[in-house]
Amino acid sequence: MASYEFLAASYDALMRDADYARRAAFVEKLFLRAAKREVHTVLDLACGTGTMTCLLTERGYELISVDGSEDMLMRAREKAEGVRGIPPLFLHQSMTRLDLNDTVDAAICCLDSLNYLTEARDVRRAFERLRLFVSPGGALVFDVHALGKLEAMDGETYFDEADGVCCVWQTAFRRGLLDYRVELFARRADGAWTRSTEYHRQRYYAVEDLAQWLREAGFADVRACGDCRMRRPTAADGRIYISARRK
Repeated sequence: MASYEFLAASYDALMRDADYARRAAFVEKLFLRAAKREVHTVLDLACGTGTMTCLLTERGYELISVDGSEDMLMRAREKAEGVRGIPPLFLHQSMTRLDLNDTVDAAICCLDSLNYLTEARDVRRAFERLRLFVSPGGALVFDVHALGKLEAMDGETYFDEADGVCCVWQTAFRRGLLDYRVELFARRADGAWTRSTEYHRQRYYAVEDLAQWLREAGFADVRACGDCRMRRPTAADGRIYISARRK
């Protein structure tokens, strides 16, 4: 997974339109529907800067939050200070090497984090690790990019500006892989600008393949939903949400 070494500091400002509150409510609805047990503990896998962690903590859940980027985790820990509820536990781990001391009642993986696993064997490995740490009857909910969204990003350049940061994204989508170059320009206190560059890569996965790998890993009742809508995905959905129950 990309390190987010430079992007971490500006991530929240650039993701200001992500509507996290709505997504947290939708993810909660999905894992409560999928689970066959009461949900008290939740794993936030690839938690990023911890916004979903904080929202679910304030909803009364006990969170274990894992990310492969130390820079993102540092932001997440800072954000969680003073949040109402049980303080989250933050762990620096990759999705494919998840290792918890206990099981959880539900696990989530949001905002296309799974797409950063660019080899099918790594996705299957992540599902196998999740099976170890989601309790029987517990739920798994994650979202992935829809194919139409990725195809529309091929050859595009995007510009965003917020809180003294300018970001230029250049994207290319070929043979199931989305590559994007991120140029970040941050204004310093003295008025000068610094420039940094990151390269990110994601892979498209079909719902049918993901469902098969989930079943092979020990999950059942696999369902796909549109982007924050309790209905089947359509071509208009940018993200597809998938829920499953641990056998």
